[in-house]
Amino acid sequence: MSTAPRRARRLVPLLLIAVWLVVGGVLGPYAGRLGEVATNDQAAFLPRSAESTEVIAAQRAFRQEETLPVIVVWTGEDMPERRASAGHALASLSDSPGLAGPVSPALLSDDRKALQGVVPLRPDLGDDLAGTLDRIRAAAERVPGTTVRLAGPAAGQADLADAFAGIDGLLLAVALITVLVILLLVYRSVLLPLLIILGAVFALGLACAVVYALADRGVVRVDGQVQGILSILVIGAATDYALLLTARFREELAARPDRFTAMREALRQSWGAIVASAATVALGLLALLLSDLTNNRALGPVGAIGIGCAVLATLTFLPAVLVALGRAAYWPAKPGARPASASTGEGVWRRVAALVDRAPRRVWTVTLAALLAGAAFAPTLTSKGVPLDETFVNDAPSVAAQQTLGDHFPGGSGNPAVVIADADRLDRVLAAARDTDGVASAAAVSGSGRPGGRPLVVDGRVRVDVTLTAAADGDAAKDTVARLRTRLHAVPGADALVGGHTAQRYDTLRTAERDRTLIVPVVLAVILLILVGLLRSLPLPVLLVATVALNFLATLGVSALVFQHVFGFTGTDPSVPLYGFVFLVALGVDYNIFLMSRVREESLRHGVREGVLRGLVTTGGVITSAGVVLAATFAALGVIPLAFLAQIAFIVAFGVLLDTLVVRSLLVPALVRDIGECAWWPSRMSRGTTAADGD
Repeated sequence: MSTAPRRARRLVPLLLIAVWLVVGGVLGPYAGRLGEVATNDQAAFLPRSAESTEVIAAQRAFRQEETLPVIVVWTGEDMPERRASAGHALASLSDSPGLAGPVSPALLSDDRKALQGVVPLRPDLGDDLAGTLDRIRAAAERVPGTTVRLAGPAAGQADLADAFAGIDGLLLAVALITVLVILLLVYRSVLLPLLIILGAVFALGLACAVVYALADRGVVRVDGQVQGILSILVIGAATDYALLLTARFREELAARPDRFTAMREALRQSWGAIVASAATVALGLLALLLSDLTNNRALGPVGAIGIGCAVLATLTFLPAVLVALGRAAYWPAKPGARPASASTGEGVWRRVAALVDRAPRRVWTVTLAALLAGAAFAPTLTSKGVPLDETFVNDAPSVAAQQTLGDHFPGGSGNPAVVIADADRLDRVLAAARDTDGVASAAAVSGSGRPGGRPLVVDGRVRVDVTLTAAADGDAAKDTVARLRTRLHAVPGADALVGGHTAQRYDTLRTAERDRTLIVPVVLAVILLILVGLLRSLPLPVLLVATVALNFLATLGVSALVFQHVFGFTGTDPSVPLYGFVFLVALGVDYNIFLMSRVREESLRHGVREGVLRGLVTTGGVITSAGVVLAATFAALGVIPLAFLAQIAFIVAFGVLLDTLVVRSLLVPALVRDIGECAWWPSRMSRGTTAADGD
């Protein structure tokens, strides 16, 4: 080899390392700055075409922008005598910054043991919300002899912001420490885990910088949930892809003295599987753009950007640093010899391969039966939303306040359903609303912005506030909204629209159900096409998609049992099954891609039977390690005290482990071993060893 090419192949890795060091130094800080462009205003994530969203627009005609109410609740002795003081405390807030309308008077409960007042706030307060609530609490505490609690959507949003406070540092630290410990235990190498972690951090910094720029320009939306999932997704995916490449490089390094040649061969053999795996996840996430929920649509491109950055770091930074270090990257371990055949494999994977070879039909029958048993419980998973008292894993002040409010007032007090209707049908609308089961009261809003007095009419339309008997966040309130819409839509000529907080939750639930019906088949079709192109087969991709779908259903079934009987959840957020499906199916196919691409490579040389066994033995350790890392990474979401993320963490972590240890290790190899060369049709495999029938 001439001097120039030799110098070039040494300079290219150094140049790539230098570029990534610059990326890490300049863009790395953006991993901690996404909170600057994130919003936890749930009104910004409503369904685009929902009736409740139309009501928000209609309210503006009344010069009443959508508000974020905070409900002040006083309890104590002699509450009737405290009513005047509470009214003065509320009145003192009238000129406070952040208000979106007049405050209500202090209302006495029917049991005469509590007072309440409603303070409407602007929904766009952002970081100023906490300070505004502090001022409201300080004013309310001037009423002597009472205990003050703050309830309602504003208080809940403040608790949500507290739950996400410090998410960047805490979640990233937990995820990275978890991954580092696992890699140290598995690979017994000091330097290699640090290199893999460094590549993942570089990928995350780049992804966060791109997302920051897009969110700052309003191209994408980011909330705390999307922010947390992005960090976990990039760290987990980058680590998984890195494990596949480093394992292949170690294998090639043992067979070739030249590290550049070894890396070239490792990249040639693994880049297709890595890119195909990343494509399944990225395209699966982009399918969320079909959703009518803005937070689902936000996760799609944000997650796809993260996956793209993970692949870029894996195929550029990691090869460069591994070539630069060579065998030293694995110190103190030494690259071992590549197995000459499946029979020479050591340890547990040799025994697993022997079991699959000896009794493939028995293996896939037993594992299939176990997965079907778990899937049988999937329909018991309720996805109608999480009640307020289960939203936070830990105790939250807004939850306790809402419970106190419900003890003394109708559950929907201070947070009414909002009805917009034609003014000439007002009497019939009021009558229909009051006759609806679950409605405590209904009144037209006057020119002062409060019920009572002469109704305010704008362009022939009026607004009616309907107080529900049930808590605004509960299932009973959502059922009342459904009945209210049925009754009001039936009023001739009223053209009534029903919105408000409860209606927004109801519309989100209905939209999530529609999204699952649309997006699930699209994701399956996309993954199927990718697998057909990669494996050049028709039966095998169908088989792989079916197995990962079954793994998802089995995971849902187990989750339903665990959530109800262990964690005490009565339901899940409507988006949980969809997120779980996208992550589990796309990531589950990853491991099957890693396995079957190696099986195809070995089968072309040695026949299907030997190819299955060789592929299982040579990839067993690295894929299992990748699965454990990814499961542990997603489990880190549990540090955020929200039921939604705790549920996602369990579903993905358990599902990945089930897929790695059962579906990829036993079910898929046994099925391919039993079916034989027909699984690869229309491709033809070399018949180095004739595949015997199963038992």
